[in-house]
Amino acid sequence: MSKRTACALYLAVLALPALAQTGAPATEPEPATAAVHPTDAAPPEMGDVAPAQIVVSGRRPGPGVWKVSKGEHVMWVFGTYSPLPAAMEWDSSRIERLVANSQEVLMPPNASGHVGFFRGITLLPSLIGLKKNPNDAALRDVVPPEVYARWSGLKSKYLAKDEDVEQYRPIFAGQELMQAGMKQNGLASSGIVVKTIEGIAKKNKVKTSKTGFEFDVDDPRKMIKEFKQSQMDDVACFTKTLDTLDGDIERMRTRAAAWANGNVAEIRGINFAEREDACNSAMMDSTVARSNPQFQDMPKRLRAAWLESAEKSLASNASTFAILQMKDILGTRGYLAALEEKGYTVESPK
Repeated sequence: MSKRTACALYLAVLALPALAQTGAPATEPEPATAAVHPTDAAPPEMGDVAPAQIVVSGRRPGPGVWKVSKGEHVMWVFGTYSPLPAAMEWDSSRIERLVANSQEVLMPPNASGHVGFFRGITLLPSLIGLKKNPNDAALRDVVPPEVYARWSGLKSKYLAKDEDVEQYRPIFAGQELMQAGMKQNGLASSGIVVKTIEGIAKKNKVKTSKTGFEFDVDDPRKMIKEFKQSQMDDVACFTKTLDTLDGDIERMRTRAAAWANGNVAEIRGINFAEREDACNSAMMDSTVARSNPQFQDMPKRLRAAWLESAEKSLASNASTFAILQMKDILGTRGYLAALEEKGYTVESPK
């Protein structure tokens, strides 16, 4: 158990919108074996692709890397995307060479809250029921009838045997449905890719560094209690989740294939923001988030913290390797656009 135990689940809740742009499962991915198929400006939509063309096989290279440089100092930036083909065999040989020749690997940015080890143990019982609606309300009681009807159809397809989910808040019910939908459609989290890069760094004795920021949670018991009792405006997030599963599965598989095949042009055609924005709003506008300043402006603070780490590493190392989500690389508000504004040269993969 880590010393962040008590607030880990709540931080996972806050991280949910970051997964929402992909529909990636929050659970650990299964080990990869053999390949099957794969937030800012609103890019053009990708053309329709027939299902027979979506499935790919064999070893896949993934996307190329972005090169950020100033003088003799360079940083190679690798973009992750979720979901990916669940059984993909990723050819990491190019990445291994770049990592082995670097002095540091920057991990994706994250926010970490601390409550203390023993204090965290005492808080575990209070986490029970965190996902449920306040006042024992059922899902059908908190979403419009037409939305619940759509949910029922998708639930029978992906979560037929799970009745507990009917008591969940919409944002959590949507998360469970998305995870089941991804699994059934041969898609999974990109976590295995990050773990592979971390393993390459360890094997080559290259330092890995966290990016992001940490904060203390002053009264986690009170925060958990407030969250359980408060309502959330998460119907829009829930509806966008249903939209994704109802009409966007083939596009998601196409995007996954684009990442697996290293098709940067197609990756640029992804609109990361729509579902993510709806779920971000639900979380950041919640009573608990508004009453706890440490949860405010997280995306801005993560961006600022990563940029600080990147500039420090670029100044100190001849070569640095960094991992970012694609949504944080692409677009006018992307992290690399900010470095370009600061005078660094940014070159995209071909």
